[in-house]
Amino acid sequence: MDIRQFVGYIRLMRPVNCFMMGIAVIVGAVLADVNIVYGRYLPNMFFGFFTGFLLTAASMVINDYYDREIDAINEPTRPIPSGLIKPKNALIFAIVLTILGLAAGFLTSETATLQCFLTATVFWLISVIYATFGKKTGFTGNLLVSACVSAPFIYGSLAAVGVIKENIWIFVSMVFLSNTGREITKGIVDVQGDKARNVKTLAVLYGERTAAKIAVLFYLLAVALTPIPPLLNMVSLWFIPPVTITDLGLIASSVKLLKDCTRENAKRVKSQVLGWFLTGLLAFLVGSIP
Repeated sequence: MDIRQFVGYIRLMRPVNCFMMGIAVIVGAVLADVNIVYGRYLPNMFFGFFTGFLLTAASMVINDYYDREIDAINEPTRPIPSGLIKPKNALIFAIVLTILGLAAGFLTSETATLQCFLTATVFWLISVIYATFGKKTGFTGNLLVSACVSAPFIYGSLAAVGVIKENIWIFVSMVFLSNTGREITKGIVDVQGDKARNVKTLAVLYGERTAAKIAVLFYLLAVALTPIPPLLNMVSLWFIPPVTITDLGLIASSVKLLKDCTRENAKRVKSQVLGWFLTGLLAFLVGSIP
């Protein structure tokens, strides 16, 4: 294997995405038990990080394997359609990454070995279902993506304390709802391409205006959950300032999307919501500080 092929395999993995998912596992662990910062769960976090990293890499490679014919038209410079990596070799690479990722899942926790392994397996299967045929289902595909985005936080809690803590469920619910809204918004951005590929998004099936209304519903449902953690004394007062920014941001983005559901504005709102997701994450992190 020459250096070009080596770089091609790295590109297939999308290492930035993999790194972010690995970090999200650690964030989930911190949300479950802030004492992780003192090194108590260092072995758990090492294997937890690589579980998220490797299984994300496997799903990225599988995605490119199944998209190779579409990429030959839209992204001909990708490793598989360019001929740099053979499809068969990409599939073998995905299998190796999967085995390594599941092995890391098995080693993540001595006290919750089965829970971690099964959780890693289930969410890997969800990612494979999305890559193989789920993305063409539109709204169902949106839900599958949101499940995968939520997965590392659930896994991090299991890795740290062996259970999914109550605050994790609230945070994951907010992530799931807001990300589903964002995926629906993305469908507005991609409506022309999705029509050509027969991807049945809400925007394709019912129009951009209806899709915008449904996306906003999901954003506002996420906002509606934010009073629960302080009311149940799950977080400290540090939670309130950043979550207020998150709520106001999601509401403002919702208003913008309802006023203007064009492709250009939907693209801006999609980017804004990612920012509000990060401030929401910050709210839960600082809220974990006593």
